[in-house]
Amino acid sequence: MTSSESRFELRLARDERDLTAAQRLRYRVFVEELGGDGPLVDHEARLERDEFDPFFDHLLLVDPARDAAALDHVIGVYRMLTDEAAARCGGFYSETEYDLEPLKRSGRRLVELGRSCVHPDYRGGTAMYQLWMGLAEYVLARDIEILFGVASFHGTDVAAIAEPLAYLHHNHLAPEELRVRVRAAHFQPMDLIPPAAIDRPRAMRATPALIKAYLRLGGVVGEGAFVDHAFNTIDVCMIMDTARMTARQRERFTKERA
Repeated sequence: MTSSESRFELRLARDERDLTAAQRLRYRVFVEELGGDGPLVDHEARLERDEFDPFFDHLLLVDPARDAAALDHVIGVYRMLTDEAAARCGGFYSETEYDLEPLKRSGRRLVELGRSCVHPDYRGGTAMYQLWMGLAEYVLARDIEILFGVASFHGTDVAAIAEPLAYLHHNHLAPEELRVRVRAAHFQPMDLIPPAAIDRPRAMRATPALIKAYLRLGGVVGEGAFVDHAFNTIDVCMIMDTARMTARQRERFTKERA
């Protein structure tokens, strides 16, 4: 993988130092900025990690000018879990929140996405775009057919985001054959406001940029939201079926590789 901006390097994690640097960046974003936590978060070492990390592939955006010895070289990260890797570790990360049987019984090649973040100093530039291009190359090289994973609203106040949740439910609900659903014990309905009462521009302004990026690529949402109190988020499951992408969406996703 190569980066369109010569001073950055885009590649998969190579060793334990790369993985630890990715976990350090995740700690800065998800714990220090967003107030998340978890049973394996190491506050002393400033690492955000979980038991799934050894099974994921970790896509890294590296700035060679930063200090790798200080674990400061990773400035962007995405992690990906193929269905083969999920079988080795006992399941997908998001199965703790969602019933993924519709995807698993489809018989199609899957990859789960997660922990996407960019260092604060590099936001507003090309960093996230470059991670997306690396993700496209990863998907094409492995003939992945369906991409999915949880994407999050910050905070745990459902009422505060009732409008964007309802907008997603009424306008971007996954087709029935791919419609995953939050597990019953944690099911939070998303259809909190009737369609006629939704102000679309206002709902989209309240929707995180990553979710909007998935929607632009034809992404759809599973049924129900999951309130993750430990991670201080409200999660929706995003699903992208490459076979359902329009020609324009497919071009947008793959143009850098082409």
